[in-house]
Amino acid sequence: MEFDTSTDFGARAARHLADDQIVWLTTVGSGGTPQPSPVWFLWDGDTALIYSYPSTTKLRNIEQRPRVSLHFNCTPSGGDVVILTGDAWVDAGAAPAGANPAYVDKYAQGMQDIGMTPNAFGQAFSVAVRVRPTSLRGH
Repeated sequence: MEFDTSTDFGARAARHLADDQIVWLTTVGSGGTPQPSPVWFLWDGDTALIYSYPSTTKLRNIEQRPRVSLHFNCTPSGGDVVILTGDAWVDAGAAPAGANPAYVDKYAQGMQDIGMTPNAFGQAFSVAVRVRPTSLRGH
């Protein structure tokens, strides 16, 4: 999905994808209840790459219901809303988090803050998930 960065909204969406540290991944549980989770991500221009612990609820939800949404924190007054909807899947071919230079560069301080090295983080968060957005909305 491409963003029209010539518009204010498209430029803001692209900026969030490039610069934000956290995105909210919302999956849907077996009972139909949305399950939002704040996650680290890396945008490659086409997909968001997220690393997860194995055997999590979000992974089970994605396996059973791959339609997800991603949204960013808005302003305190409810402005700057950016919501992407798309399809998620486990990407078994993705490099481990600790061996992904762009991911390590983006989250080196965060890994240090939680007491992990890139290698330890990659071992713990060993399941790569990709989300390919198909629609964008917000204001």
